[in-house]
Amino acid sequence: MSDDQKAYIPSSPLPEARTGILTAFDPGTRTLEAGFRIAPQFRELPVDIVFEKDTSVQLRDGTTVHVDIFRPAGAEQVPVIVAWSPYGKAQGTSASVMGVFGLAGLDNSVVSGLEKFEGPDPVYWCARGYAIANPDIRGVVDSDGDSVLWDRQEGRDCFDVIEWLAEQEWCTGKVGMSGTSYLAVSQWFTAAEQPPHLAAINPWEGVSDVYRDLVMRGGMPDTGFARQLQEGSFFGKDQKEDILAETDAHPLMDELWENKIPEFDQINVPAYVVASYSNTLHTAGTFRAWRRMAGEEKWLRIHNSQEWPDYYDEANVEDLRRFFDHYLRGEDNGWEETPRVRYSVLDLEGGDRTGIPAESFPPAEVDSTRFYLEANSRSLTLSAPTASAEASYDVAANPNAVSFITRFDEETELVGYPKAHLWVEARGSDDMDLFVLIQKLDAHGTPLQAFTVPNQNARIHDATDHGATILKYKGSDGRLRVSMRHLDEALATEDVPAHTFDRVEKLQPGQVAEVEIELLPIGLAFHPGEQLRFVISSRNLLGTMMPGIHEYVGANSGQHVIHTGGENASYLQLPVLK
Repeated sequence: MSDDQKAYIPSSPLPEARTGILTAFDPGTRTLEAGFRIAPQFRELPVDIVFEKDTSVQLRDGTTVHVDIFRPAGAEQVPVIVAWSPYGKAQGTSASVMGVFGLAGLDNSVVSGLEKFEGPDPVYWCARGYAIANPDIRGVVDSDGDSVLWDRQEGRDCFDVIEWLAEQEWCTGKVGMSGTSYLAVSQWFTAAEQPPHLAAINPWEGVSDVYRDLVMRGGMPDTGFARQLQEGSFFGKDQKEDILAETDAHPLMDELWENKIPEFDQINVPAYVVASYSNTLHTAGTFRAWRRMAGEEKWLRIHNSQEWPDYYDEANVEDLRRFFDHYLRGEDNGWEETPRVRYSVLDLEGGDRTGIPAESFPPAEVDSTRFYLEANSRSLTLSAPTASAEASYDVAANPNAVSFITRFDEETELVGYPKAHLWVEARGSDDMDLFVLIQKLDAHGTPLQAFTVPNQNARIHDATDHGATILKYKGSDGRLRVSMRHLDEALATEDVPAHTFDRVEKLQPGQVAEVEIELLPIGLAFHPGEQLRFVISSRNLLGTMMPGIHEYVGANSGQHVIHTGGENASYLQLPVLK
């Protein structure tokens, strides 16, 4: 069983930097009166709020967890929204959370400090007839047990908390979930368990497969962010899961990792999913979850920024309230007429378009078009070259990359799923770590990029020159270890490759291997004269997801050869909006 495959290490108490004003264990009920402000830099409460602190809830296996509940004062029953994550429920006023807001360029005055990091703010929701429940989950802070990382165990635990909340005298019996990142992922695990009183979910960007999105993207053991997550979260008094040791012990997809994929075919609850093209941690997983969720009542909005400013944007919060008012309060407010998909098209020159309605993603008008690589001219062409050719690089040389360019003569929009279909050869090695990138170039050949956060100061420029990809968008990227190229027939589609990652198929001398590489979904406009550059390299082209984490270096040696034309016609498939 996968539970027997898990590894654990001792946890430790919440450090000072992650401790908030209300962190200390202090069970009881009190009223926070209108005008209350937790600290000068935060929003004040517009209404009286009942604050039930450190309420004990017993899970099905006898483990006790603690929940902070904020609800409107008065006798009226209200629905409740749950924010489930391993971050201490009172961290909203901590130095670490305020630092994250500063990094993104958000002012702390946009929230009350009572919210869980990346979760819904009681100051808004309680004033509009909702309660907010912030649990310290299994093994976190003062809750009992050993914590796990993105696991079906979390779904079962949250099931129990949801059903307990639904039975409280102040609750209507309607429960929702909301939040970004970890709080999004936990919603998929919970919804798959089908709690009877879970009425709607709002996953706002998150991974949906720990192996493919977090620790082994493309089959490469890139654990920099996993280390930051493991070492910088899950603080408590017992043990926490050692995802790093598990990655070393389980390099291939097996039962341990399967248990960390939500059962999407069991998710039938109404869902408002929010995604972006630019989050190299979350983008692939969010779109994958959207595609695979079984329920018919699901909406997708693709924004053009970063999750934190997007989540707390006033207009977006109001939009989310319409969704919850419909499903948690039963209001006939026309939400069901909302377009099932609202997507963005990035311009990278200040002309982004957002909220474009569609019935599907990609939109029905998209044509998956092959742009063939031609090694001699280093161009992308719409017809396959008849002559065979090679483009190559030595992995220890500079440059250790090759690229191919096409110029657009008319307005062109790419909206959907790009992929690379390549014929590759390793000379002097039996494997290849390949990194690929789609860049937009202006008419003069200059790469175009755009910040995803309001902060654009000198420090953010320094941090994002190489790395910190969630803060600056540089294009759609992908990666694959060629020995892990075996396609998963059950999951792969014509537009989106998927690999089993359950076997290693090393290359033989002289072998030309056919590989398909998934690139992140794209929404990108090209004006006449602008260019698209497709880069193939042995190095990590974008760097790390966040500042300050360890960067993965590809396991490469020898020479990489990209074959084009003839029998080995490599191509880049792009979703062209007609």
